[in-house]
Amino acid sequence: MRKYASILLAATVAATAIMPVSSANAFPAARTGDRIETASDVTLVAQPSKKQVASKYKRTKVRFVTDQAPGTVIVDTNNKYLYYVEGNNKATRYGIGVGRDGFGWSGVVKVGRKAEWPSWTPPAEMRRREAKKGRILPVTQAGGEDNPLGARALYLFKGGRDTIFRIHGTNQPWTIGQNMSSGCIRMMNKDVEHLYARADIGTKVIVVGPGNRQGSVSYNDKGVDFFGNLFGFGG
Repeated sequence: MRKYASILLAATVAATAIMPVSSANAFPAARTGDRIETASDVTLVAQPSKKQVASKYKRTKVRFVTDQAPGTVIVDTNNKYLYYVEGNNKATRYGIGVGRDGFGWSGVVKVGRKAEWPSWTPPAEMRRREAKKGRILPVTQAGGEDNPLGARALYLFKGGRDTIFRIHGTNQPWTIGQNMSSGCIRMMNKDVEHLYARADIGTKVIVVGPGNRQGSVSYNDKGVDFFGNLFGFGG
């Protein structure tokens, strides 16, 4: 047994000797999804989350009847869907995450500004609220993969003024289909990029939710448009 133990030890030492040695400063910066952590000369790569977005929240084309004009965005916060109206009784449907209890809202707004990989400036009220929980938020966080606003942001305005609510991406895709935000509408990054390319500044956005401040709006999701998904329409 001692003989085998000696052989095993020698092999381990030899393997260690030929491994490249890097200083702690040489390791790549940490990033969400493939964060790299170091402990002395050991490198650990975190595994991505196993949580998956439910199939019903995947982007799809649907048969959609509405009294709203093509190009309108309808946000159904109750069912966690956002629709981009195509016309001809068609729409693209995206899964979304919405405001948690006490942070839901409704109304008719417009896209007043757009940004790619936007910086995040949490409102002072949010910083105070989170500070009471022991979480210190930055005054401003630069855009990037760790930024809560994700890859794109559409800033929602009312009467020419910023409502502080956004339609934006997220680095937490498992929150799609849930009530977890502070009132903003979350989308998967690939979906918000798709919407961003289609919804111009001035786009009408109808948010259906608590308080029914969206007024009278008619829409009916009649299910997946199989031919539309097969052949495509409008992007």
